[in-house]
Amino acid sequence: MNEGHPVQALWCDPADGVVARIVRALGERQLHAARTVVLVPYAQLMAVARGMWARCGSPGFVPRFETTHNWARSAGGFLPSGYDIAFDMARDLVTAQGLLAQSGFQAERFALAGRVVELAYQLAPLASAVAPDVRSSDWAEGASKVADAGSESEWFRIESALIRVAVAWAANSGYATDVLLRDAARSQVDALIVLEGFQTDPLTQALCALWGDRAIRIPLVPADAPPSSAHAHVALDPEDEAQLAAACVLQHLAEGRAPVALVATDRALTRRISAQLSTQGIVTHDETGWKLSTTRAAATLMSALRACAHDAATDQVLEWLKSGAEVDVFAVQALEMRLRREGVRDWQAWCALIARSDKPQDESLRTFTATIETRRTPMARARSLAEWHRALRELLTVGEQWDALAADFAGAKVIAALWLDADAHGEEDEFPGGRHSLAEFTAWARDVLEDASFVPPAGDEAPKVSVLPMYQLLGRVFGAVVIPGCDDRRMPASPEPPGNWSAAQRLDLGLASREVLETAQRAAWAMATRNPSCDLVWRHSDASGEPVRPSPLVQALQLAHALQSGADPRTPRDVAVTPTLRPTPSGALLPLTNVSTSVYEDLRRCPYRFFALRQLGLRTADELDAEVDKRDFGNWLHAVLGQFHETLRDAPTNDAQARAALLADTARDVTQTLGYSDAEFLPFAAAWPAVRDGYLDWLAKHEADGAVFVEAEPWKEQPLGTLRLVGRLDRVDRTADGQPFVIDYKTETASVTKERVKDPTEDTQLAFYAALVADDTLRAAYVNVGEKSSGTQTVEQPAVVEARDALVAGIIDDFARIAQGAPLPPLGEGSVCDFCAARGLCRKDFWEVTP
Repeated sequence: MNEGHPVQALWCDPADGVVARIVRALGERQLHAARTVVLVPYAQLMAVARGMWARCGSPGFVPRFETTHNWARSAGGFLPSGYDIAFDMARDLVTAQGLLAQSGFQAERFALAGRVVELAYQLAPLASAVAPDVRSSDWAEGASKVADAGSESEWFRIESALIRVAVAWAANSGYATDVLLRDAARSQVDALIVLEGFQTDPLTQALCALWGDRAIRIPLVPADAPPSSAHAHVALDPEDEAQLAAACVLQHLAEGRAPVALVATDRALTRRISAQLSTQGIVTHDETGWKLSTTRAAATLMSALRACAHDAATDQVLEWLKSGAEVDVFAVQALEMRLRREGVRDWQAWCALIARSDKPQDESLRTFTATIETRRTPMARARSLAEWHRALRELLTVGEQWDALAADFAGAKVIAALWLDADAHGEEDEFPGGRHSLAEFTAWARDVLEDASFVPPAGDEAPKVSVLPMYQLLGRVFGAVVIPGCDDRRMPASPEPPGNWSAAQRLDLGLASREVLETAQRAAWAMATRNPSCDLVWRHSDASGEPVRPSPLVQALQLAHALQSGADPRTPRDVAVTPTLRPTPSGALLPLTNVSTSVYEDLRRCPYRFFALRQLGLRTADELDAEVDKRDFGNWLHAVLGQFHETLRDAPTNDAQARAALLADTARDVTQTLGYSDAEFLPFAAAWPAVRDGYLDWLAKHEADGAVFVEAEPWKEQPLGTLRLVGRLDRVDRTADGQPFVIDYKTETASVTKERVKDPTEDTQLAFYAALVADDTLRAAYVNVGEKSSGTQTVEQPAVVEARDALVAGIIDDFARIAQGAPLPPLGEGSVCDFCAARGLCRKDFWEVTP
């Protein structure tokens, strides 16, 4: 216990402390302590109040320190039934769906149920503060009038209807606290003492009115508090802020100021701070918890549901499989490697692809895919929620995920929140509401997990660090308070009231106004900053680099000169500079036989890149769910032009309109074959007409010069000593004089393409392709397929034969030196290194700088 702490005096001051005032009230009114209820503002304060009474209260019987909900629970059990608001999202969503169906929203009930529950939860505290007989009549009539505001506007009609549904639901619902409004509760309690916090709830106000002169109010917020003694700490960014806040906590603990209160202003920031403290062996006790949907257990369950959707992506199926049985690990790895190599994003497309394959090496993948489908297929049909519970349990059991969920603390919370524990809830007729599709059941499960909170279990020992909202500092003794996130975004001057109610609607309903919430926040802030040790932490900028300002509450302290600048509590360390030497590996023991243009390009740009990516075979994992980009458009264009020219060769026509129609049909076929949706391919589809017309104009001129199409995307191999040059050409034509004309398509800007051919010895691509064609009189060119006014252009390399001969000599010499053990150092510079997959391996950023 922190002796001399202001909160000690608040409770135990012999003249004006809270305990002394309760004792005096009991004595003056000759009340029996055991028949007196003392209401505290929040649950954690019950144990504190009992401890303070034991410390400085009168001997004998102890008053009952309760919250309204705890008191109601002890006064009589309540089980919601029928259309009662259960404050259980799993049940309330289904109830809301039923109410919407009765109100004419049958088709929209799944989409609107969440909004109705939100409205009902905001109205429930108001309705529960009214006696049941008045609630369903006068209160319902008055509350329903707020739905008329703005109903003349078409935009507000649906919202007004939802408000009416929520009002009717709240007005006709029973509540656990109804027992406190009955005569029986008043007959068992002689007096009601209310310890007032920053804000009084409607039920407490109603109880005070009901008890009349038997109700006593005692403020917990001190009237004459000492001035602020807070210290300011300014961080650079979110990561620096988390480190700074964690260091403040550690410093307080090291100096004996325990327990420490860590105020939760931003959940992500708080979890980052907790992770920093965990590395130092400090376990935080989180009183607020976080959304159950963010736990690994919830992610595991939701991944199973998403993977069973008819339009599931391969990424979603892989995520589900990876959280399942360990016996499938190698099969999952093989499946993932194949999916990434093929670039298949849609699971149904993969099923069709593997079913068509007759390769013997694909047999294991076909079997594994069929096994996966036997798990997914039963989840396709619609069913009742009770049947969905059984189906989901079976899916998780077959995937060997159920036992892991049940054994995990968060997993058990997930099972309970979704009513999957049949032993606790039963299975038959628990949920009315008809049949749900998989998408509707998945949305229901998502909303339930989003609403539920996960509070990790507390240890047996008193926590050294407690994570809590600022208002729960009231009446509790903390050796120090650390408040991170004191910027204008996370702590505005006036908090945003919950819900979309207008100011007039709030006034009519009796909901807390913005001004009331602001007053409560300022009172909580003043109390927190007057703790004997208080640190305020904020950042200069967010992760995006956008600057942020201190909270207006902080700025007010600065203007009042009530904020001191705190020293950085982090202990500086001397870290010796240990630069990395440039690697100089040898590839003599890793010979390559097949050499492509990209392989040799890597060797020329950076020998170490060639060593890492080509000889060691290292590569980055391709994204399965990546967006369609310029590279994909290039691949699509190559496929379209190749198929177009092969079709045109077999059925030639010179009619411009027929060619345009053929090219358009080919584009649609290739788009469908590659599995691109209209939405994701829209930016390139919009540019395609201009590209198509420009290409057809170029083709007419190209053929007028005597060029004839020969083949598209032929695979070529050319022996070269112990090596083999390999590659796939985009296209080969034949000129009027019989020369082969090698063409490579480019979708880059024309200026970049022209830059390629300026120095024949620097551009390896056309020279390499020329080496694959056994002809000494060939021509080679890039065809720049553009969408701008320049259209499609031919950019020919006039010295391609000389460049080819020089390239072949260079290949022979370079690979001979590699075989002799020549080092392969990282020599790349500039753009070569910017996006190099081997940069993290060569450690270029950590090399020793030589003078």
